[in-house]
Amino acid sequence: MVKRIGLISDTHGLLRPEAVSFLAGCDHIIHAGDIGNAEILERLAQIAPVTAVRGNNDTEPWADALAEAELTRFGRTSVYIVHDIAQLDIDPLKIGISAVISGHSHKPGIRERDGVLYINPGSAGPRRFRLPISMGELLIDGDAIEPRLIQLD
Repeated sequence: MVKRIGLISDTHGLLRPEAVSFLAGCDHIIHAGDIGNAEILERLAQIAPVTAVRGNNDTEPWADALAEAELTRFGRTSVYIVHDIAQLDIDPLKIGISAVISGHSHKPGIRERDGVLYINPGSAGPRRFRLPISMGELLIDGDAIEPRLIQLD
């Protein structure tokens, strides 16, 4: 059975209606930090279970309960989440991670290195410079992972 995992990052307190629509029907949602406020997580949790990490701008007391990195599993697929990829302090290949999800740069991208997917869904919050408003998803079917990014603007 295919699992659909929604990927969102850098909302900075803004959860766009288009983002909510895209996430509808997800089995799980990953927020890669710079959430902005607890209400964002509460609204996302009404759609699907959420795994979130604290971003460098998540400094208010509500964010104290969030870790700087999380490891979650979907069946046999392990996904590691960290806000800033520069702070990745593990070797994903050595410990069997299938995908690393990060945010911070606001630049959406998908790349593969040594069989590990690195995905940044970009920013779904306020526009920064000329970067797109974007998010993504993982479709997981057994060991197969299909990443996809979408632009909301």
